[in-house]
Amino acid sequence: MNEDSAHFPPVEPVKAGIRGLCPRCGEGKLFDGFLTMKPACANCGLDYGFADAGDGPVVFVILIVGFIVVGAALWMEVNINPPLWVHFLLWIPLAIIFSLVLMRMLKGILITLQFRNNAHQGEIDRG
Repeated sequence: MNEDSAHFPPVEPVKAGIRGLCPRCGEGKLFDGFLTMKPACANCGLDYGFADAGDGPVVFVILIVGFIVVGAALWMEVNINPPLWVHFLLWIPLAIIFSLVLMRMLKGILITLQFRNNAHQGEIDRG
């Protein structure tokens, strides 16, 4: 994964991940669609075959969005006490929008951190 003959300046993984940029050069795009990965960087040619975010971003999104939306809904219910339809109209779209935005950012961050730390699947040492 890091066996490059070219030298690239270090890339800040959080910034590159949030913006969806290549973890090696920081200029090429990481995503082809909204959450679909490109096969390789168009700028430096890094193969994104190593990238496997798995379920990590989903767990963080559930925890973060759940905390924000449920906390705000409970606050609103206790202090304002609106009808139930207001809760549905307000919190369901907000939860969907927050989830989609956070999913892309956290997937990008986890993939750039994966590249920077040379992370790979764990193996048992049999020798």
